[in-house]
Amino acid sequence: MRIYLTHCSFHKDDSLKGTGKLVVPEQLYTSEVLQRFVKRCKAKKVQWAIFSDLYGVWFPTEKHGWYEKSPSTVTQKEFNTLMNDFDTKLAKYNEVFFYYNPGRYHPLYARLLKSSKLAPRIKEITHLHEIEGGFIDVG
Repeated sequence: MRIYLTHCSFHKDDSLKGTGKLVVPEQLYTSEVLQRFVKRCKAKKVQWAIFSDLYGVWFPTEKHGWYEKSPSTVTQKEFNTLMNDFDTKLAKYNEVFFYYNPGRYHPLYARLLKSSKLAPRIKEITHLHEIEGGFIDVG
């Protein structure tokens, strides 16, 4: 089983701020890059999720509220919690593809991917055309 992930975005729907309204990730994040990722995953009918600096792995049907959390403010204790969440929620996948824009790739994400128990199953990708419904060799 395969899943595609990307990291969260600073750009969010500010109309949700302070409302307490719970939304799915594609409603919260307004970044063009993240929206294109979601659109591609849906078009290819693949499983996907967003890695949130606060919530961890956020699947498309889960709802959370607006938040403000920079990857630069993640403490060691929070990192450990995020990594445990990552490893637990993605354990059933034998292929994990992490999509990112090299110009906006925070060191926290690189650290997470390298520290994860799932590291041998993770492949980093930087182009949307790499999101495919067919088999991709992760060797």
